[in-house]
Amino acid sequence: MRKIQVLVVDDSELIRQILSQIINSADDMEVVGVAVDPYDARDKIKQLKPDVLTLDIEMPKMDGISFLRNLMKLRPMPVIMISTLTENGAPATLEALELGAVDYLPKPKAGDLHGLQAYSQEIQEKIKAAASANMYSMERSQRARTDIPVEREKASPFSFSPGRIIAIGASTGGTEAIKEVLLGMPTDCPPVVLAQHIPPVFSTTYAERMDRLCDITVYEAEDGMKLENGCAYLAPGDYHLKIERKGNAYYTKLDHSDLVNRHRPAVEVLFDSVADVAATKAIGIILTGMGRDGAEALLRMRELGCHTIAQDEESSVVWGMPGAAVKIGAACDVLPLEKIFLKALHYCRKI
Repeated sequence: MRKIQVLVVDDSELIRQILSQIINSADDMEVVGVAVDPYDARDKIKQLKPDVLTLDIEMPKMDGISFLRNLMKLRPMPVIMISTLTENGAPATLEALELGAVDYLPKPKAGDLHGLQAYSQEIQEKIKAAASANMYSMERSQRARTDIPVEREKASPFSFSPGRIIAIGASTGGTEAIKEVLLGMPTDCPPVVLAQHIPPVFSTTYAERMDRLCDITVYEAEDGMKLENGCAYLAPGDYHLKIERKGNAYYTKLDHSDLVNRHRPAVEVLFDSVADVAATKAIGIILTGMGRDGAEALLRMRELGCHTIAQDEESSVVWGMPGAAVKIGAACDVLPLEKIFLKALHYCRKI
């Protein structure tokens, strides 16, 4: 079997060495070249034709964002951003995902042996996912971004049944997929709760960005927030998001308990919690993502009588999570991304 060919682009010799050792230690991938800056990378891409690129954001001569923007216009290919996971680095990384990067990772820490083991597994998994990523769906979503009107419909053409709640889970490719769903939500929509696999320093920036872009109000969830119509609540990085019911209202509950499906926040935790408190009034939506987090919980939602939706393969960047849900019969509907918000609203309407 042909190995996945990876080009490592980073101005730090130490980082290039660490990444090369990690990638070459896997049986199914290899580093075919390294580049010290975007101009070097441009030549190496032409020469080596790699399957996947790892790209540093901060580099001399041209920053990684500018290079990525040019690359996605001229030669779209799977890119994993290597970013400093800080509050200052979050906007640039989210911009990279908007421009078409498949995923991102922090810079490896040379002295942390235990951390390097987990990091090695993570980057190898992300390279595998990137190598099989649906670049067509990413290009299509980028084209669609330019077609989104500035002024969207402010209210739904129908009213909503009380007590409805929409739960959305996603991973790889999910920051952009969630954005497309939220952009369609009217200002009177039922509350939306979100579990996206995202680190702590990024979740605040992501929620703020979604709030600026969308007609609805988007919060990074805090403990004890009352869920309101026209609002979305994003699980903070490193916390599970659960929902509690007090009287006729729903409230957020943050939980720092063990990882579930190797994640915190986990989609499974959110889906099970929403189904417990809202029962058949809950809508479950599983979007693009690596792995199978949330698939079993979505099936439990469907078995309880909830309406469930999975993103289809053609529009998913990585059809891992939604594909796993479809395979076990967890989805009432399998839909392209652009049709999901309308179907969810249809299920929430007052009959």
